[in-house]
Order: sequence, then C-alpha cells, then structure tokens
Amino acid sequence: MFIFMILLCLSIPLQDPNLTLYTNHPDLPECFQMSVLSWMPCIYLWLVLPFYTLYLKRNNRGYIMMSILNRIKTALGFILWVMCWTDLFATFHEMHQESHKPPIYYVTPLVVGMTMLLATFLIQFERLRGVQSSGVLFIFWALSVLCAIVPFRSKIIRAAGHQLRFTTFYIYFALIVAELILSCFNEKPPLFSDVNPCPESTAGFLSTMTFWWFTRLAIQGYRSPLETKHLWSLNKQDTSEVVVPQLLKDAQAQYSKTTGTEKNHVGGAPEEVEVLLSKQPGSPQPSFLYSLIRAFGPYFLIGSAYKLLCSGENWLSPFKHSNHHGAPSWWGFSLAFLMFGTAILQTIILHQHFQYCFVTGMRLRTALIGAIYRKSLVITNAAKRSSTVGEVVNLMSVDAQRFMDLTTFLNMLWSAPLQIILALSFLWQNLGPSVLAGVAVMVLLIPLNAAIAMKTRAYQVEQMQYKDARIKLMNEILNGIKVLKLYAWEKSFKGKVLEIRQKELNVLRKTAYLSALSIMAWTSAPFLVALTSFAVFVSVDEKNVLDAEKAFVSLSLFNILRFPLNMLPQVISSIVQTSVSLKRIQAFLSHDELDPDAVDRKQPTSEHALSVINGKFSWAKQDSATLHNINVMVPQGSLLAVVGPVGCGKSSLVSALLGEMERLEGQISVKGSVAYVPQQAWIQNATLRDNILFGKPYVEQKYCSILEACALTPDLEVLPGGDQTEIGEKGINLSGGQRQRVSLARALYSEADVYLLDDPLSAVDAHVAKHIFDHVIGPQGALQEKTRILVTHGISFLPQVDNIMVMVDGCVSEMGSYQDLLNQNGAFAEFLRNYSLDDIIEEEDATVALLDEEDMFLDDTLSNHTDMVDNEPVVNETRRQFIRQISIMSAEGDNPRAKSVRIRRCSERKPAEPKKEKEESKVDKLIQAETTETGRVKMSVYWEYVKAVGPLLSLFICFLYGCQNAAAIGANVWLSEWTNDAQLNRTQENVHMRVGVYAALGISQGVLVMFSSFVLALGKIKAACKLHLALLDNKMQTPQSFFDTTPIGRLINRFSKDIYVIDEALPSTVLMFLGTLFASLSTVIVIISSTPIFAVVIGPLALIYFFVQRFYVATSRQLKRLESVSRSPIYSHFSETITGTSVIRAYGRNAAFVLMSDRNVDENQKSYYPGIVSNRWLGVRIEFIGNCMVLFAALFAVIGKDNLNPGLVGLSVSYALQVTMSLNWMVRMTSELESNIVAVERVKEYSETQTEAPWEVEDKKPPPEWPMQGRVEFRDYSVRYREGLDLVLRDLSLQVKGGEKIGIVGRTGAGKSSMTLCLFRLLEAAAGDITIDDVKISEIGLHDLRTKLTIIPQEPVLFSGTLRMNLDPFEKYTDEDVWRALELSHLHKFVRNQAAQLQLQCSEGGENLSVGQRQLVCLARALLRKTRILILDEATAAIDLETDDLIQSTIRTQFEDCTVFTIAHRLNTIMDYTRVLVLDKGQIAEFDTPANLIAKKCIFYGMAKDAGLV
Repeated sequence: MFIFMILLCLSIPLQDPNLTLYTNHPDLPECFQMSVLSWMPCIYLWLVLPFYTLYLKRNNRGYIMMSILNRIKTALGFILWVMCWTDLFATFHEMHQESHKPPIYYVTPLVVGMTMLLATFLIQFERLRGVQSSGVLFIFWALSVLCAIVPFRSKIIRAAGHQLRFTTFYIYFALIVAELILSCFNEKPPLFSDVNPCPESTAGFLSTMTFWWFTRLAIQGYRSPLETKHLWSLNKQDTSEVVVPQLLKDAQAQYSKTTGTEKNHVGGAPEEVEVLLSKQPGSPQPSFLYSLIRAFGPYFLIGSAYKLLCSGENWLSPFKHSNHHGAPSWWGFSLAFLMFGTAILQTIILHQHFQYCFVTGMRLRTALIGAIYRKSLVITNAAKRSSTVGEVVNLMSVDAQRFMDLTTFLNMLWSAPLQIILALSFLWQNLGPSVLAGVAVMVLLIPLNAAIAMKTRAYQVEQMQYKDARIKLMNEILNGIKVLKLYAWEKSFKGKVLEIRQKELNVLRKTAYLSALSIMAWTSAPFLVALTSFAVFVSVDEKNVLDAEKAFVSLSLFNILRFPLNMLPQVISSIVQTSVSLKRIQAFLSHDELDPDAVDRKQPTSEHALSVINGKFSWAKQDSATLHNINVMVPQGSLLAVVGPVGCGKSSLVSALLGEMERLEGQISVKGSVAYVPQQAWIQNATLRDNILFGKPYVEQKYCSILEACALTPDLEVLPGGDQTEIGEKGINLSGGQRQRVSLARALYSEADVYLLDDPLSAVDAHVAKHIFDHVIGPQGALQEKTRILVTHGISFLPQVDNIMVMVDGCVSEMGSYQDLLNQNGAFAEFLRNYSLDDIIEEEDATVALLDEEDMFLDDTLSNHTDMVDNEPVVNETRRQFIRQISIMSAEGDNPRAKSVRIRRCSERKPAEPKKEKEESKVDKLIQAETTETGRVKMSVYWEYVKAVGPLLSLFICFLYGCQNAAAIGANVWLSEWTNDAQLNRTQENVHMRVGVYAALGISQGVLVMFSSFVLALGKIKAACKLHLALLDNKMQTPQSFFDTTPIGRLINRFSKDIYVIDEALPSTVLMFLGTLFASLSTVIVIISSTPIFAVVIGPLALIYFFVQRFYVATSRQLKRLESVSRSPIYSHFSETITGTSVIRAYGRNAAFVLMSDRNVDENQKSYYPGIVSNRWLGVRIEFIGNCMVLFAALFAVIGKDNLNPGLVGLSVSYALQVTMSLNWMVRMTSELESNIVAVERVKEYSETQTEAPWEVEDKKPPPEWPMQGRVEFRDYSVRYREGLDLVLRDLSLQVKGGEKIGIVGRTGAGKSSMTLCLFRLLEAAAGDITIDDVKISEIGLHDLRTKLTIIPQEPVLFSGTLRMNLDPFEKYTDEDVWRALELSHLHKFVRNQAAQLQLQCSEGGENLSVGQRQLVCLARALLRKTRILILDEATAAIDLETDDLIQSTIRTQFEDCTVFTIAHRLNTIMDYTRVLVLDKGQIAEFDTPANLIAKKCIFYGMAKDAGLV
C-alpha cells in the first residue's frame, strides 16, 4: 500500500519528519494529504456499503416523503460530485498545457467523486427504506470534515499556486461541513407509524448516540414528579407479544430436537406454545440455556461488538504520559486533545454497549416471567405440590432479576482476561521481566477468590431456601390472618417466621464476612502487583531507574488492571448465582403438564354427553389411586346428583372430568364445552360484572335474567356500586353465599354444554338453595336442556334429579334414579331411612293446600330472606316435616295442579326489569391504588436506616473509609517522591526505605478496607434484622380491616422484594457509595495540590455536575418508584391465577389470562425502560464533565511544564483519568442509594400503620379461670367496619345467660357475622360495650380475650405444616388430648389410616384434605380449646348430613355447659336452642325461644315455613 502511494505521488514526498514533527508550525506533506487523508472516508464508506445495504433490505420501516431537507442533501451531494469532476478536468487541462502532474491528481478526484455519488444514492435509498437519520452517513461526513481540516489549513498557509483547485477545495470543504450539519437533523417519521411511540425510534443518529432524546423526560421529571401517563409506550420489539413467543419457539425447537416429539400446545394457537421442557425418563434434558442464547444472543452480540471497540480504545490512554524535555508545546496540546477525543468516543461506545446489554436483560426478564406464567397454567397437581406459590413468585421476582443483572456485565467474561493480557504485555515493555513478580501475585490471588466464590454460592443456595420458606409462610399467614387473630395464634406464627429469618440472617452474616475478605483481596490486588513489580524492578539491576514516565504509565496500567481483576470474581459469582436460578427455573419448566388429551372432547356421535369407562385416577402418578373402577354414562340434557360421605371422592370425580387428575387407566369423554362451579368459589379482584361475564360480551337481557335466577338482584342493591362494585382479592367483601352465587352466575352466563357443579348449594341458605334449584339447576330451571352433574349434601332435591350416584371410598357404590335406589334397599336407602319414615301417606289435596298457603307467604319470604346468607338445604330433624317436604317435591313431579301453581307463580313474578343505568356515582374503591411517595426521599428515611445500623457505628464506618483513602493517597504521593529521585540522581541511596514505606502504606490500606467492610457487614445485618422485625411486628398487630383493603401481593412485595433490597442490594450500594465518594474527593485533592490553577475549573464543572445530577436523580427516583408499584400487579395477578387454574382451564380462558399477565409485565417494563436510559443519559453527560477535567489537568500540566515536578504531574493526570469513572459511579450510586432506600421507605410505611389494641394489658388481666359462667351482655352496642362507613350494628342490647344456646339468623348484610367478630374485637365498638361475666372486653388485652373464646369459622383455614401443628401450634396439649379431639370430630379414622398420623403434612391451604375434612379439623381445634363460649359461623356448610348430625350431637354433648352462638344455616339445627336472635339491617328484629317466635308468625315463622319446618 505504502509503495503504491509512493508510485502515485512520484516526485512529491509522502512523509517529511522535519515538516511534521520537529518544528513549531507542523504540516503534512501534500502527497499524504491527497492520498491517505482523502481516501480514508471513501474506504470507510465502500467497506460498510455491502453490510449496510443488506441491513436496509431486511429492515424496511415504510417510506419517507421527499422533504426540503432531503432535497438539499441530495443537491449538495451532486454539487460535491461536480466539484470532484471539476478537479479532474482541471488536471487534464493542465496535461494539455504540458504541465504534467503525478497520477495521484487523477486518482483522488475520481475516487472521491465516485464516493460522493454513492453517498448521494444512499441518501435516497435510506429515504425509501424509512431511515430518519443515518449513522453511516453521519460518520462518513464527520470523517470527511476531519480529514479535510489539515489540507484546509495547509492551503491557507501556502496561499499560492493553482487558483481553481483552491476555489474548488474551499467550496468542497464548505459543502461537506453543510452535509455534516444537515445530517444531524431528522427526516419526518415514515408513513403509517405508531402512536405515542418512544422518541428513541425517531431520534437522529447523534441523539441516539448521546441519548439526547431522553432529555425532555428528564426535564419533565425535574419540574414535577413523573406519573404513568408521562411514560412512552414500550418499543414493539421489547413487548411480551414479541419476546415471549420468540423464546418459546426456540425452546420448542430445542425440545423437539432432544426428545424427538412435539410438546403439547395448551390454548390452541401456535404462538401460545407452552413451555416445553418436560422430563421423560431416560431422555436427554433439553437445554433451556441454549434456547435463551438462541433467542437473545444475536442482539446481545451487538453490545459485545461495542465492548470490543471500547476495550481497544482503552489502550490509548496510558501512553499519553510523556515527558520529553525540549519537545514543542503543540505535542503536549495535541496529546491532551487526543486524550479528550478518544475519551469522548470511548464514553459513547461504552454506553451503547450498556444499552444493548440492559435491553437484553429486560427482554430476558419479560420472556422468563411469560414462560413461568404460561407453565403455571398447565402444570399437574403433583407439580404444584413441589412448587408453592411463594417459590414461583420468587422465580419471577428474584431469579428473573438475576438473569437481568447478569447480562449487564456478562461481556466482562471475555473482555476482562483480554484487558489483563494487554495490560501485562504493555507492562512487560515498560518494566521488563520484573512484571512476572506481579503476575505471580495475581495468580496466587485467583484460588483465594475462587474459594470465596464457591463458598458464597453454597450460602446463596441455602439463603434462597430460607427465603422461599419465609415467603411461603408469610403468604399463608397473610392469607389466614383472620384465623390467626380469632385463635390468638399470632405469637406462635411470628416465632416461626423469626426462626426462619434468623437462619437467613446467619447465612447473610457469613456471606458478608466472606465478601469483606474478597473486597480486601480486590483492593489490594493492583497495589500488591505494583509493589512487587516496582520492588523487583529497582532491586534486580542498579541501572533500572524508576522515573515518572515509567512509574505513572505502569500505575495507569495497574489501575486499568484493577477493574477487570475486580470484576472477574464478581462476574463469576454472578454467573454462579444465575446458574442456581437457571436450575430452579429449568426445574419448574420441566414439571409434568396436564395431559390435554386426558378428556376426549371429540365425540359427536355418542348420545351420552359425558362418559367415564373403567376410570382409575390419582392426584399424582406416584400416588395410589384416589378413584377406581369408575363407570358413568350421563345422557344428554340429564341431571346427575353425586352424593356420599366426606372425603369419598366426589370433588375428585369432578376434577377427573375436568382433566385435572392423572388418568391411570380407562377413558373419559365429554361432549361440548364445560362450565365449572368449584366447591370454594374463585372470585377475581375485578368488578362483580366482570366476574360474571368472565370475558364474554355483555348482553343486558341475558345478564339480568341470570342475576334474577341466581338470586343476586337483591344483593346488588346492598352493594355500594351495584354490579360495578370492585370485589377485593378472593372475594373478600362478599359473603360466602354471594361468592358461590356469583360463581354460579358465571357458569350460567358461559352457556356451556356440560355443567359440573361441585356442591354450589352448601354455602347458601335454604330459601336461596330452593330458589336456585328451581330456577337454575332443577328440571324447570334455566339449565333444563343442559347436562348437569351436581355434587350435593342436601337430600331434599334428590327426588327431582334424573339419576343419583352414590360414592364410597373412591368407588361408585350404587347408581340409578331415586326410586330405583330406594327399591334396591342399599346404603342409600339406609341413609335416607335415618332421616325419614316410609309409612307416611301422601295426600294430594294436602300438598296442593300447602302450595297455596306457601303462595301467600311468597312475597314476604322472598323479599326478606332470599338471601339468608350462606345456608344449606335443610335436613329436617323431625321426620314428619322431612317427609312432607319430600312429598311436595315429588308431588310436583307428577301432580298437574302443583305444576300449574308453580308455573303460575313464576309468571306472576314481575319480569326482570332491565336495570336502569345507575347514575354514575363515584364508587369508593375497596382496594386503594398503591401510593407512591413523590419528590425527594425524605431525610427521615435515611435517618431511619442510620438508626437501624446504629448512629455511632455509621460514623465509625465513614471514618474508616476516610482513613483507607488517606492511605491510598499517601502511597501514591510517596511513589511520586520516589520517581523524583531519578532527576536528582539519588536513585540508589534509599531504595529499601522507599519500598518499605510504600509497602506499609499499601498494606495498611488493605487492612482498613477489610476492617471497614466487616464493620459495615455488622451494621447491615443489624439493620436488616430491625427493619424486618418492625414490619412483622406491625403486620401481626394490624387490624383486620387493613387486610381487607390491601391486596396480599402488595404485602408480599414488601416482605420479599423490599426486604431483599434491605438485606442485599442496599448495603452493597452503601459500600460502593462511600467508596466512590471518598475516591472522588481524593482525586480533586490530588489534582489541586499538584496544579493549583486547576481549582479555577473545579467551580463551573461542579455546577454543571450538580445540575445534571439533580435532573437525573429526580427523574430516576420517580421512575424507580413507578416501577416498584407496577411490579405488584404482576405478582397479585399471578397468585390469583394459581388459585383459580382449574376454573380458568375449565372455561378455556388460558389465552386471556396469559394476555393479562403479559400486559402487567409490559406496564412494568414501561417504567423500567426509561430508568435504564436515564442511567445512560447521565453516564454520557457525567463522563463528558470527567473528560473535561482530564483535558484541563493535562493542559495545565503542559502550560506549566517547566516549573512543575514530573512526579506530581504524572500523579495528577493518572488520578484525573480515574475521575470519570468515580464521578459516574458516584452519581449512579447516589441515585441507586435513593432508589434502594425507597425500600426502607416502603417497609417503614407498612411498619407504621395503625395497630389494634395491645395483646395483653398487664393491670387489666382477667383472672385465669375467667369466664366462669359465660354470661354475655351487649349494651347499646354499635359498630362499623371502617372509619367513614355506615354502622353495621345499631344499638344492640341483649343479655345471654351462661350456658344458653343462641341461634342467630337474618338475611345477607343483617350483621350476623359482624356480631361474632365484635365478640373477638376484630371490629371495635363505635358506641356501647360488651361484657362477659362482668368484665368489659374493651378494657382487657386482645389475647386475654381471644384465648377464652372459640370459633369454628365459615371458611376452614389450614396452614402448611403437620396436622398436630394445625391443631395446637403452641403445643399446650398432650397427644392423648389431640387424639380425643380427633375422635370427637370424627376424623380419627382418617388420621389413623395415614402413615404419618398426627405428623401428616398438610399442604399450602390444606389442599390435600377435602373441604369437609378441613371443616372437621377446625371442629377438632375448638374441642381442644374447649372454652366457655363457643361461636359457630356456618360451621358445617361443607359436610354431608350424617357427619353434620354427628357433629351437632358432639357440640350438644361436649359444649353442654357452654354458651353457644350459632349463625344458623340449616334452621333445624337451632330449633332446639334456648333462644333465636333475628337480625335485620343491623338491629334486633326478634329475640325469643323458637316456639314463641313461630307462634308470633313473624319473620322467623316465614323462614321456618320456607324451610318446611312448620
């Protein structure tokens, strides 16, 4: 190439040192200007061309209309081309005039002209491809201008010669400058582009490179706190819609490759590919890592390419220390500016690299959460047992986050070793073989760091296990908080949490000590390497002189070494942590999935809507069969009732029909779509209407008739916002009966072909049950054409069903119509006989008379009691009444008059009026939106953390940091003194002293570093312990109303994410913050002391720095807060989904829920993305300030070179080179600190919510034997749920003597449950008081009160743990007591059959027991406590009649001398009670003995009448 140029130039020299270097007015030879400088931009453009055209062909963004800007650019391009040709023709003209020019004069204009034509063509091609701003052309014009500056200057200096060439060159120069300026502006966006897009997509090249497009948001964030509406929509390529299918597609391909099979696609659509790694014995495991790399690797590689460029750039900086005496000054100036230029370029490239890495991390997180969510919708029940909700939430929050964090410095894995090798090779040139001594030190440090990393990994795994256990337990505690309060079990469970927490903190403490060691190793590494290298260098040979140049170039190199040496162990430990996370995620994604073909849905020919042939099912493949030998055929449009005792497998059968169980043998077929009503209604946190529509379009007439049929119309009048009322998590603000009816309405609205109803009537009261049976399920109901399977305990409806199936111990014991089963005289007939007489003569007339009489009462009963909450179809104790009811129902079947009466009555009822649109009233939201603090984090929050660490300890930590930096400066100043020896030729005099002091200073720095890390570790553990304890204490003592209005996801977020930040993220931020703060201070001190004039520049730079920092911190802090708040819905929605998977699958709503989850994740990333960009925006600006400092430090050194000592100058420049990094980190850490301290703020907010009354009041303790009699008195008692709401009970006054049995009845919202809650003080009185045995309950401690009362609550709640723990968490009772309680509650048989007996593990929420069994466990708890006062709240709703009968007799015998309050469900159970209290609208309507109330013929009489008891 060189020879080729010489040939082209002929007589003109290519280089001339005298002209260039050794002069005060340097210039470049003409040949060099015409060849190298002119061709550089051209070579660049032609090299890039093929790649760029390929890129443009692939990425077409639509085309851009021709604009004035575009026309000008094109015109200028043509003029440039014309200028080049003019040059060429001028040369030809000269040739004619016998003036021969070298060939270069012909070649260069030709090459440049062709290139200008190419550039002009590119301008148009880009326009057609929708490129608004071109990076390729911008770089081309910038290079052209840079390369034309020297010729421009030369031509001015030698202003003689060829006039035409001068003129064309000046025009050429003006035009390329114009092109450069124009290429900074953007074209209009292409046609048909997105609305409210992220400005990044339309930003120009320069704006993209410097992140200028973000400035508008930064200014807006500075002026007023940002809100969600200010955020841009997410870039299309970062949305879940694009990212998740991409990963799933790769994982699917990977799965097919390893196993050779296709995996099931739940949800039908191919893009809804489920995740794809299922274990098959003996088959190789598909690598999930490989799928991740395939999906996200290519994009990440672009970032890696930038990193490579940046690493190359890095090597230019150390060699700008030169100390040539007598060299011309312009050398120094040009070196200073060269440093500045390369530094700026480096900044821009580095931040592009970071941007790519962060976006990859963000996409990874989106994809992982999407994959985990999709998987959780299809895993089997066995898999669910091994991965609890808490664990899966951790996978989504902590593990996905780890992947995100790793991507940011994964490139260090190859760039760190590369940097180390390069640094060492340069050091070799500088110090020779002495470097090997330094390398040896490094090699020795590697095993130490490796050992620390391995140990840390082991601790990490252990800590994750404790964290999972703690979150799982917290999840259960928060779900069952009401039960804990009622039983006064908070202390026991708090102890359990603290026990796990203590183990977690112990592991954390060990990890912290290890990291203190490794920090010391990192900090000392570069110093030890320098020390050994210098010591060996000066000792080996007397000729070796350590002068400023050698010392400071080496020191710069050692400092460059410090970063990769520090980062490598971190990257490795981060990879180690991520590999743990990868294993966890892969394990979850490899769980078995439900077989989508378990239920055959394609059987159009069969006349049976549903059939099971030789079915054998279990809950998990390895379990024994739960159901065996099941044979069922259900004809189209018939109603099959399934009955049997608790735990016989009725609900399991329904699950098997839904395909939720493992099919061991046999086959199931179901014709058409399915609707499912589970035994425990699953309600979403949405409006009531949305819960019923469940994704179907709203049709008013159909909707109203369904509300009517499900008896929901009266409830809508009670609810504050009608059907637009927001229902809290798990339906918290609906009663059990309302929830069940909403669940039923949802099924009805879905218009399916087959209805699976799992005991929907158990939670509603007799009248409502009858109403629902008649209007929905029964032969005359809305579903009469459909196939229905009804699991029930109520026998009053059995005569009206087509077939009955009796189940015992997981088998079908008999099956047939009601009459057939009676005739068979088997178990069923026996069961019925217990409750009836076969010798009653049915009289038609009596029946009809009865119906007419019922007609008279109709208005009264239905208006008042349609909805007596949560009751059960009645079982009549008195046989006469029972038979009469049966006879009415069977008579309806075959008595034409009865039928006509019923039909007439239905038609007389007013037709459901279309609901008048409610006036848009502002409905009070139950679940308040999560608040975000705005503005700066208050100093009180920092003070809170300092208090938690300990104020004195905090001061001591700062002092230690000051000392370690002083030691570092001392060592470097000493080194500069040492280098000055070289000038004074005193090199040999005191080598040992120089080395000794240098070593002492360096080692003391290392020791101080370790010491300060140790102390900081102590402080952080102390703070973590205190803050968690305060949060837990407060939450255990928070009133129930708080939990009713706060989603559990939000609380779990505090206990998982925020505590994680306080445990791990915040302390490391504090560590980095202190480190960078002191490092920045020491830099400024050193530079000012060596070049005092530098102080002049510090002021303005500090001012700019301060402004940028304020802008950034204000915006970034608020973005972080928005991100925190938008994170909760991801987990809330997930927890909600997990509990309702069977319902979601039954209705085929997988895809819709996946879409909701994706939307939540995208909302979260929408605030995360600007957060990343804000860091880049800041980085570019801060580093610019840092680069200015380097420039000034260097310029001042050049100006004062004659009277400054070289050692100090070297020191100040090498410090200035580090300043950029420490300034950048300092702002980043300030903001990280603010962002992370937000966790303290959030934890503090929930540690200071209002608490309930104290658990124990020492001076008001009741005597231990209290209450002796069990007398209860209400005096003018009123209560409301929360401040600002209406009273639920008004002026109640009543006295109950010890040992009385009181039944409480009334319709929904009458205040029955509220009354029982008042006894426990879950609701505090608004007026009046309650006394028990003359003790005012409002004056004593809550635990003193609650331990003396017992409740069997409406919803049986169990915690995961042993059965023994669930009965007696404080271990107060002996095993004999526990067995006796189990015997009395009829559970002993079940427990004895279990291998583990009392140690039987209950799964989360008691999922492995049937609802009936859970209810019996609650009864056993009550029998163990056996207090004077017992409250039953719908206690036997989920239990079959026999068991209920046994329980009622147990309660009568065991609690004979106790005061019993029963919220009545089956009215017959309270007919023999002492008195009955009828509540209406929160007041006492009637209160007397049952006999007197019936005689009065008022409300209670109507109810009893309805239940067929009179």
